[in-house]
Amino acid sequence: MLKVNGLVKNYGDFTLNCTLKVEPGQITGLVGENGAGKTTLFKSVMGLISSDGGKISLFGKAPSELSEKEKEKIGAALAESGFSGYLKIKDIIPVLTALYPAFDRERFQTLCDKLKLPLNKYIKEFSTGMKAKLKVLVAVTHGASFLLMDEPTTGLDVMTRNEVLDLLRETMEEDENRSILISSHISSDLEGLCDDIYMIHEGQIVLHEEMDALLNEYGLIKADEKQFAALDKEHILRGKKEMFGYACLTDQRQYYMENYPEMVVEKGSLDEVITMISGGKEL
Repeated sequence: MLKVNGLVKNYGDFTLNCTLKVEPGQITGLVGENGAGKTTLFKSVMGLISSDGGKISLFGKAPSELSEKEKEKIGAALAESGFSGYLKIKDIIPVLTALYPAFDRERFQTLCDKLKLPLNKYIKEFSTGMKAKLKVLVAVTHGASFLLMDEPTTGLDVMTRNEVLDLLRETMEEDENRSILISSHISSDLEGLCDDIYMIHEGQIVLHEEMDALLNEYGLIKADEKQFAALDKEHILRGKKEMFGYACLTDQRQYYMENYPEMVVEKGSLDEVITMISGGKEL
């Protein structure tokens, strides 16, 4: 569906240089701290900014080569996108109908009611959560095959986040070949949603893993100085010096549980993996 090969974008002292792909029928997550390059990557995929090198292939073509019909197959909810606050939802329905031949007006209105988005209220009067839901709703109701979601749940309460995530799950169930690339600072959202995950750090992809493998096979070892000295470090990805000794990230949790029963080997979370990959060191 999407292939990004050696994409380069230079911004003074910052350079984005990354490679990733999104398979048909999968939800791929992208995590990284602010300024890591996520939004630059998303804008490049959308053809909103030019790159300084590398290739992007969406539906088998560069973004600039997509036909109007192919562009209609892209649904995007970007951080900077939105509608004028002086419009009402009922005002944008004719626009969406004209822009997207596959726009499902009936489903859109049904979901507006389900998500408590009033058709006759000015968008400027919407809460942050209502605006977020509207952006996602517009992206998923015109038959898009590829969805690009740039932090769609940022700033939302738990209930609203769950509504947005459920909407994305329902959208995926409608088409087995549909794909989503989604970024988020809320790791629990991605843990329960994504098939695989990429981590970007200072413009570079530093980790790509299937979500099931990350949650089941990654672990955090806590060892004192003596234990660390005797530790087989073959499967240690990163480590950090702590007051008690060392915290070590591994992708072979079971190996260390079986061979070092005296050590604490905790199941890794996405947050812990992100922290260790970005802040730890090779040992």
